[in-house]
Amino acid sequence: MARISQSDLKAVITKSDASSTKLLVDHAEDLGSRLKNANLTTSQIRALFGEVRQIQAQLSLGEQERDRALRKLILLKPKMAYRARRERGRGVEELTSVLDPAIDLVVGGSDQEIQEQNFQRFVDFFEAILAYHKAAGGN
Repeated sequence: MARISQSDLKAVITKSDASSTKLLVDHAEDLGSRLKNANLTTSQIRALFGEVRQIQAQLSLGEQERDRALRKLILLKPKMAYRARRERGRGVEELTSVLDPAIDLVVGGSDQEIQEQNFQRFVDFFEAILAYHKAAGGN
């Protein structure tokens, strides 16, 4: 399953220094390669990544759309769980095992609000995973 520790994931999502950025790249490269070897297809990753991009676009529309974006982000967790059970192979399950706790780091605090900088780092991490999956020969 996922080989990223909770402390590393927290650094990747919540910090923006050089060492956390290096962790992001290192873990994305490792995960992208493992997902390719687990026969995860680019279209399977893009289906989830597309939803994340929609949430990102919704956040940029202003304060009124924040609640809807938050709701969509939280609802991404059961969607990922469903896809992980439905899809063949263990690739979606492995991707979900990393993204699910990352979403918890984005939707922080008792006020259950999207932490925008954390969300952007989440998007960066997801995008890097997709890029390394493709670079490893994923199709």
